Amino acid sequence: MMGIVGDVAGGIAGGLPYRIGGNAEQVREYYERFNRESYGKIDENPFHTVSETPLSTFSIDVDTASYANVRRFINEGTMPPADAVRVEELINYFHFDYPQPRGNQPFSITTELSECPWNPKHRLALIGLKGREIVEKETPARNLVFLIDVSGSMATADKLPLVQHGLRMLADTLTANDKLAIVVYAGNSGLVLPSTPGNRKERIDRAIAELNAGGSTNGGAGIRLAYEVARENLIKGGVNRVVLATDGDFNVGVTSDDELVRLIERERESGVFLSVLGVGTGNLQDSKMEKLADKGNGNYSYLDTLYEAHRVLVKEAGSTLVTIAKDVKIQVEFNPRAVNAYRLIGYENRLLRDRDFNDDRKDAGEIGAGHSVTAIYEIVPAGTELDRPNVDPLKYTDAKPPVTAPSTAKYDGELMTVKLRHKAPDRDVSELTSAVVADRPQPLAANLGFASAVAESGMLLRRSPQAGNASFANAIARARRFRGDDPEGYRAEFIRLMEVASSLARRTSNER
Repeated sequence: MMGIVGDVAGGIAGGLPYRIGGNAEQVREYYERFNRESYGKIDENPFHTVSETPLSTFSIDVDTASYANVRRFINEGTMPPADAVRVEELINYFHFDYPQPRGNQPFSITTELSECPWNPKHRLALIGLKGREIVEKETPARNLVFLIDVSGSMATADKLPLVQHGLRMLADTLTANDKLAIVVYAGNSGLVLPSTPGNRKERIDRAIAELNAGGSTNGGAGIRLAYEVARENLIKGGVNRVVLATDGDFNVGVTSDDELVRLIERERESGVFLSVLGVGTGNLQDSKMEKLADKGNGNYSYLDTLYEAHRVLVKEAGSTLVTIAKDVKIQVEFNPRAVNAYRLIGYENRLLRDRDFNDDRKDAGEIGAGHSVTAIYEIVPAGTELDRPNVDPLKYTDAKPPVTAPSTAKYDGELMTVKLRHKAPDRDVSELTSAVVADRPQPLAANLGFASAVAESGMLLRRSPQAGNASFANAIARARRFRGDDPEGYRAEFIRLMEVASSLARRTSNER
């Protein structure tokens, strides 16, 4: 344990060490002794019968933090906590071959239906959205305010230094039309770099280099100052965004999640959105950061490596920062002639009431330029029994309403109808789009083939009771089969990670 103890002893004031040395037992002991990470509890979506619940309504989610965080755990030789695994974020880390939208539509809709690999009696239905891509010359001017946590817990190499490297890479892409400001917060908040044109590279680099960690954390005051700077330098029709970089530990000042959420909800009405970059190990306040980004109409990403910082801040900055549609909601109506029951895989934190779909006051998710969004339903076909406890017969009601009204016969051949609502970034009234999914399952193809492999792996990582006959071996084999074009190597990396996860899961099982 000397390597671990030495790292901790040498960095008590600055937080937990960047990389944990030692064998697997030492790593587990380290997390048990020093881990302060916080994850919101996920109550996994159950199966719903169409006779009782014909509608499924949720907000889209394009966050990717969970995937990078899961990767960090696996690379350190330990399985992630179940509540750290948000399956939809694992799936949406990857791009799929969805067509570009036509005309003035901000996104296209793709659907697929096939057999469920982990339960052949069931089916999988995929809903895929593809955001309109923009070329570099069409990228709107950016007014960015980085709000950087410089408290003592940010001193280690995987925190503030990683943020500095990522910020330098982003700064290199800015032009004279862009603006960048840097606000820091610790015991006090301050403006380190006033809003500065993007071509003032030396001034920006100097401000980044002078950032140092130390002190306690007044996150609330920092957020207020950052929004003030963003509003003062607002670019009409441009990208106006505060980017919060932190390990999430708000321990001085405004500490209540509810207070922070109310502040961010008020500020987003000005047109300034909030994105969050999570960093670090041992102190990650994941649930708080996810909530702040959600309420700020932004994205939540986790930076586990410099390569991930480049992906988020440079390579995919368009989809991360340029919003093309906001408050995007999906509502699916299932045809009881074709579907007995269904289960939405993931999106537990994004569920909406059915009546929220038509309520334009209800906040929902955003789609960035070039973003793809994927949702998967596991479906129990009509005539197939649902394996779950039954409800006792009712005492005061003699009969149930009929499952299928005679008028639905004309919809034979339809599995479900997918409806979507979205708003333009500068509008408050939503538009409606819909698509019908035919009840014609096809052999697994590239999109659903790979997405189902990620979903199956996510259920195993979560130790899901809904996993059926799922196995890492089957998921890995399917991921290899449907890897397809993989220029960045993300899918190959996923396969390698799941091979390691499979070994970790076997070892954990043997130890029990």
